[in-house]
Amino acid sequence: MFHLAEQRLREAFTSLLKERYGVDIPVVIEQPKQSDLGELAVPVAFALARQLKKAPKVIAAEIVAALPPIPGIASVEVAGNGFLNARLDRGEYGALLLAAASQAPAPLPGKTIVEHTNINPNKAAHIGHLRNAVLGDTFVRMLRASGRKVEVQNYIDNTGVQVADVVVGFHHLEQKSVDEVKALIAAPKFDYYCWDLYARTSAYYGTHPEAVQWRRDALHAIEHGEGVIAELGHLVADAIVECHLTTMWRLGISYDVLPRESEILHLQFWATAFEQLKERKAIYLVEEGKNKGCWVMAASHFRDSAGEEAGDDDAKVIVRSNGTVTYVGKDIAYQMWKFGILGKDFHYMPLRTYPDGHVAWVATADASEAVAERPAFGGGTEVYNVIDSRQSYLQDVVVAGLRALGYADQADRSIHFSYEMVALSPRTCVELDIPLSEEDKKKSYVEVSGRKGLGVKADDLIDKLIEKAQVEVDARHAEKPAEERRRVATQIAIGALRYFLLKFTRNTVIAFDLQEALSFEGETGPYIQYAAVRASKILAKLVERGEQIPEFAEVLNSEKMARQLSSEPFWQLLLSASKSGSALNNALGSGEPAQMARYAFQLAQSFNTFYQDYPILAEKDPEKRIVLLWLAVFFQKQLQHTLENVLGIPVPEYM
Repeated sequence: MFHLAEQRLREAFTSLLKERYGVDIPVVIEQPKQSDLGELAVPVAFALARQLKKAPKVIAAEIVAALPPIPGIASVEVAGNGFLNARLDRGEYGALLLAAASQAPAPLPGKTIVEHTNINPNKAAHIGHLRNAVLGDTFVRMLRASGRKVEVQNYIDNTGVQVADVVVGFHHLEQKSVDEVKALIAAPKFDYYCWDLYARTSAYYGTHPEAVQWRRDALHAIEHGEGVIAELGHLVADAIVECHLTTMWRLGISYDVLPRESEILHLQFWATAFEQLKERKAIYLVEEGKNKGCWVMAASHFRDSAGEEAGDDDAKVIVRSNGTVTYVGKDIAYQMWKFGILGKDFHYMPLRTYPDGHVAWVATADASEAVAERPAFGGGTEVYNVIDSRQSYLQDVVVAGLRALGYADQADRSIHFSYEMVALSPRTCVELDIPLSEEDKKKSYVEVSGRKGLGVKADDLIDKLIEKAQVEVDARHAEKPAEERRRVATQIAIGALRYFLLKFTRNTVIAFDLQEALSFEGETGPYIQYAAVRASKILAKLVERGEQIPEFAEVLNSEKMARQLSSEPFWQLLLSASKSGSALNNALGSGEPAQMARYAFQLAQSFNTFYQDYPILAEKDPEKRIVLLWLAVFFQKQLQHTLENVLGIPVPEYM
């Protein structure tokens, strides 16, 4: 509701500035530094001062005099040297919150595509993959909460080097047959087995450099679908993808469609994009030098600083001299498909039905496997690629490819949703039995490496968090059924993990710490979950006493609201509880889920203040009691919505 007041104020100011001064400038809405100065501040007079050659205070006075009444705004006043401070009509604000309690956001036009997770299907997921998936999933939830239609994609690179290395391990190092690999897939923790095999194969290359030719041969066979090697590649990748989907579902993360690199090759996506790139002179063939025989994109397309002296050596190779396409080339084709400008589509078949009934589809090249009755995929109006910051250069080249092809609008709507890596705190390494050198023990964080086999598998981390949460739950609620306690411990663990991965801005390197994440104090998931549980308990106690929660809209009105909200502390609590829409808009505008996580923490803090300062069930004044009860219900719904629907954090039955 607070964001509606911001919107109305912004629209009124924008209209007045055009009409009175003939200017069209962005109207910035701020919040005054002191609560007694009002709820909203507009510094527009300062922006106009030079243009109008008047003092900001004079301009502000003119605006106040000319400003028509604004619904929900009690007054607009000049403050300081020219600030315009708005005060909300408290009674009407409360009444509007009552009326809007069941309203969902209006659906917005278009479709947003968010690609996230994208783990190489060669081994178990690790904590770095979890940051990608949790950021992506939360951003999807934020978009949907704002009324946007969103399609969630999880791109599977099933023909890449990492898969080839595991196949090399099975075929050359362990000399396993297809049937033997199938038996391993049928056994538990196949992704763990591949984790160790991948590290062992990487180490083998280090001592036997000639063995790298096995990788080249495997890559060629997998890309062209040739022989036992290709069959092994297909088996390994598909089995690992299933493991990854199971891991991510533990965190409540699901997908709509999984495009696969093999289909991009077999369905000639790349060939189609390649012809367009050549036809529109976006790439050219190098005839001499180190890139001889390669098709490259000129550096001027993707580097602002590239001048006339930039030559073939500075260009980005799109197709190697041996005819194989680079990752970035395939990604240009994939990005074109996402926007519906490639002129081709995948075939699709169902891959998995989640426990909530949602179906994840997977791309296939085989038309006989395709299912006709399915959702329409691709054709997005904007695309977010959740990929770590180390891939920024390649993402820039993909966008440059679209622009060079003449798709400037699509290039502008291609957003690299980047983030930094996740490391571990030394004490967490100790708790997870990860051996550390004396030097690592002194560091503030320890980096992980899947290629070296150093790191924490995602499932191991989740299991450890559940184990530690279980100790607390068992100690506090020994009388509860074991299965129920396990469920609550799992919910607390998931909340702790998701919140820790969300509370830092995307450009921050995270040092994950088990103890900090699970703490019930401070800015943590369990702290916020505890506030939500507390809010539910108030309502449960009311029912236990034989009372019913009234229909608030029938017993409250703007007059009663105004009377009760004249108390400044009480009014500030209501404001805090009603800013979820504003927080969501700000978080989406900045592309920072951390802002929404921060709002959840502030909301929990406000509720805890409310809980301590206003003993609802003991309140004697009937009118005040009903407003307090309404605010408790409002807090509970806001906490639950923010946690479950936006941040993907479950609210347990008890803590």
